[in-house]
Amino acid sequence: MKSIYLLYLFLITPALFAQQQEGAVYQSDTLRDGKKLKIIALPVLFSTPETGFGFGAGAQLFLLRKTNIYNARLSNMFVSAITTSKKQFMFEAKPQIYLERGNYFLDTDLKFRIFPNSFWGIGNNSLEEDKEAYDMTSFELKARFLKRLPPSLNFGFEYVFEHHNVTDVEEGGILDSGTVLGADEATVSGLGVVFNLDSRDIVEAPSSGHFMQLSARFSSEILGASYSFNKFIVDLRTYLAIGTKGVLAFQAYSESTYGEIPFQAMSWFGGGERARGYFRGRFIDNHQYVLQGEYRYKFHPRWTLAGFALVGEVAELPGEFLDDFNPSVGGGIRFKLLKDQNTILRLDIGAGKDDNSGFYFGVNEAF
Repeated sequence: MKSIYLLYLFLITPALFAQQQEGAVYQSDTLRDGKKLKIIALPVLFSTPETGFGFGAGAQLFLLRKTNIYNARLSNMFVSAITTSKKQFMFEAKPQIYLERGNYFLDTDLKFRIFPNSFWGIGNNSLEEDKEAYDMTSFELKARFLKRLPPSLNFGFEYVFEHHNVTDVEEGGILDSGTVLGADEATVSGLGVVFNLDSRDIVEAPSSGHFMQLSARFSSEILGASYSFNKFIVDLRTYLAIGTKGVLAFQAYSESTYGEIPFQAMSWFGGGERARGYFRGRFIDNHQYVLQGEYRYKFHPRWTLAGFALVGEVAELPGEFLDDFNPSVGGGIRFKLLKDQNTILRLDIGAGKDDNSGFYFGVNEAF
């Protein structure tokens, strides 16, 4: 959930209302602030259609000497524990470590989730009236090790392990029918290769540059997976400055999955990153594409307005694309937390077809 992903920096609410001076910020607790590391405890607040209102606590540890010579990014580890209004529980630990002055990068993500969710079946034409509830407990680990090829290329390998245990389904529903792989449980275990080019000026809210990432992952029963399948992902983004205050951002994203695929590992359309306006998982199938564009206008040094439009689909086979588009439009506002840092808070509203809509409160731009 990168961006459904934890809104761990919503720590300034008291400052917004009680301290109006430039740069004021409220930190809940600084546990240690030394020359080598800094640990900050943070409240966690967020909202998405999939979770409802979520709250909890997190802590971020910065390794102040583990930086790199290519940009200002610091090695860090974020840990959080969250509960939501939909009776979900999520724990996450996310170390991101730069080695050899940034020539190597270790990116790890560990998640444990108890997650009541909704399911509409498989396919781009699933019906709203087929919606059913299910409960699932998941453990997920992703570890990626990249070698930098200066100035902007990165290449490396990743390992992905996921175990999903479906603990409750609706009697007589689609998941109860036994026709969907993973309806009982599923284990994903696979190795992959990753290549990316990243020339963005600012990761949190880019105003120029490009991002291109290609990855191929092979989940195999030899590695302990329940099913063998291959997944290929292409993520292309570009950012164009329009005058001194505007930015046009574009993204083309695709997933292609082949083999015996549990529904947990299929392409899920929707969510706060790639298809705002749709519940994440409203449409699920083997393949997916999303095309989206967004215009961002900074009318104040710390405030930005945005409007976006997107279209996408899922399909069993790529040849079935262009059959039934899923469009969405929307907009929102962003606030830069500190004038000398790049982290922003983002509030978006998106509306898709057939009364699909979503309200998203997150950290940093969707893409």
